[in-house]
Amino acid sequence: MVRSVIKHVLLIAAGVLMIYPLLWMAVSSLRPNDLIFRQPGLWLSSLNVENYQVGWHALAFPFGQYLANSAIVVLGSIVGNLVSCSLAAYAFARLKFKLRRVWFAMMLVTIMLPFHVTVVPQYIMFSQLDWVNTFWPLLVPKFLATDAFFVFLMVQFIRGIPTQLDEAARLDGCGHIKIFGYIILPLMVPALATAAIFTFIWTWNDFFTALIYLTAPDMFTVPIALRSFIDSTGGSNWGAMFAMSVISLLPIFLAFLFGQRFLIKGIATTGLK
Repeated sequence: MVRSVIKHVLLIAAGVLMIYPLLWMAVSSLRPNDLIFRQPGLWLSSLNVENYQVGWHALAFPFGQYLANSAIVVLGSIVGNLVSCSLAAYAFARLKFKLRRVWFAMMLVTIMLPFHVTVVPQYIMFSQLDWVNTFWPLLVPKFLATDAFFVFLMVQFIRGIPTQLDEAARLDGCGHIKIFGYIILPLMVPALATAAIFTFIWTWNDFFTALIYLTAPDMFTVPIALRSFIDSTGGSNWGAMFAMSVISLLPIFLAFLFGQRFLIKGIATTGLK
């Protein structure tokens, strides 16, 4: 009994320690700029919501513009990953073709390939296509099954589906398209939900890729917009930046809150334990 109480107390203390920076940011968003670093605690002497009003209109466009841009990129990325990665996973898990294991191994190797290795040739290619300062460089790769992690996750899930279902459907005259659409895809909901949640979180927080390809202020996503609050001369509006950071964290928080059970189920049933 005593050991259990001590364990829970330590876990709660560790949780509070890890979440303290987030709580401090939320509290600081309700403080005047001149008190943010003079009062580092979590106690609020007064409630100031002006930072949210100022932050929403502090940049060249209202912050809702940047939220909308991020939403477009995130939704397109989710659709692209779910469609392309599920089709690629079905091919690796169910189809028999030459050098299948070799191609699958090469696909897994790309997981360990740093993004910075390919960023220069990709930028040159997209620049020649005149796609710089558009959303296409952020969306098109998602429709080409470039996220090998999700392909691997779905392959592991499909391999856990009995092949007898495929054989029964094939006896009824179904081809691979119908087998995938009517049998495999409905059973892949946990894996698809896991891929959607991870794609949402990673894409919403992606700063480097958007920084490379998006140059016009009206095309900025949320991470780049938040970076615009920081002034190199030292006149940064910290209160407004913290306020907009809190707003930008709400979609991620809600996605994890409502998708947690799908996330755990999807990972637990794909062999990634």
